[in-house]
Amino acid sequence: MNVLITGGAGFIGSHLAERLLARGDEVRIVDDLSTGSTENIEHLKTVRGFRSFVDTITNHRLMTELIEEADIIYHLAAAVGVRLIVESPTRAMETNIRGTEVVLELAAKKKKRILITSTSEVYGKRNHVPFREEDDLVLGPPEKGRWSYACSKLIDEFLAIAYWKEKSVPTVIARLFNVVGPRQTGRYGMVIPSLVKQALRGSDMTVYGDGLQSRCFTHVNDAVGALISLAESSDANGEVFNIGSTEEVSILDLAQKIKNMTASESHIVLVPYDKAYKEGFEDMMRRVPDLSKISSAIDYQPSMNLDEILLSTIKYHVEQSGLALKNGHRKVAGAAAGSH
Repeated sequence: MNVLITGGAGFIGSHLAERLLARGDEVRIVDDLSTGSTENIEHLKTVRGFRSFVDTITNHRLMTELIEEADIIYHLAAAVGVRLIVESPTRAMETNIRGTEVVLELAAKKKKRILITSTSEVYGKRNHVPFREEDDLVLGPPEKGRWSYACSKLIDEFLAIAYWKEKSVPTVIARLFNVVGPRQTGRYGMVIPSLVKQALRGSDMTVYGDGLQSRCFTHVNDAVGALISLAESSDANGEVFNIGSTEEVSILDLAQKIKNMTASESHIVLVPYDKAYKEGFEDMMRRVPDLSKISSAIDYQPSMNLDEILLSTIKYHVEQSGLALKNGHRKVAGAAAGSH
């Protein structure tokens, strides 16, 4: 197939492009490199069927041409990361909402199939887990910039479903829960790469708040497989699906696990939210997806547990840094990551 990926030079987008090219698809990506990186796709530039465009998705002329050629559109382009959202809420909302409007408008003209990635952030301040796709969503007040990202992605969801219902544009929405793995950076506050880098350097491992907030982490390989299956399922039209894992861990326990796996001498340090972000920052204490809907739709089950995800990520950062793990940890990390 001919596939278009917006945000294709990003962490998830580059893995998606890699998977689609490996099976013989023609892949075009558009990325303005605001959060993506040419390093993520450097190894793809010589692959037959791959082309990349450094441009914004609001470039109507370019997007019209690429969407017309595409059989399926994966819309991943978005502002990402808690730090970026808190520091630049205007940019986040404009990027997420306007970009999605353009992609949907152009896709509607040719009734092109489109998958839109959303986020577990839309569940907001709900404290009852697991989160189900049909649950009510509870966001904080507008003066709390933390919730601007969730609001913008939720508008994207409403837009996508409206285009399906009113204009018969085949859309499907994927709510991603903490996807991690090789190529993800800690630049915008992603917790696992940040902690892994700190552990490998031997610097303080910073955990925000009291560290009791918990998350469920999904390996990028599992997330990409689910995205492809959903995008190619006509039964998924106009539907929302959680993509994630149900293996819950507190951030404090996560930091300790990474410290142990890297045999790091780093100290785990608690940093109050007000010092890490702006005053009045609010966080979600638990974020656990209900996976029954996606399991029923595409037989989805995550293939990697948390230890395997961490070993894969640690191995990547060890290779990137040129550092060596102490004791026998290098052998363990290499074996586990190489088995997937």
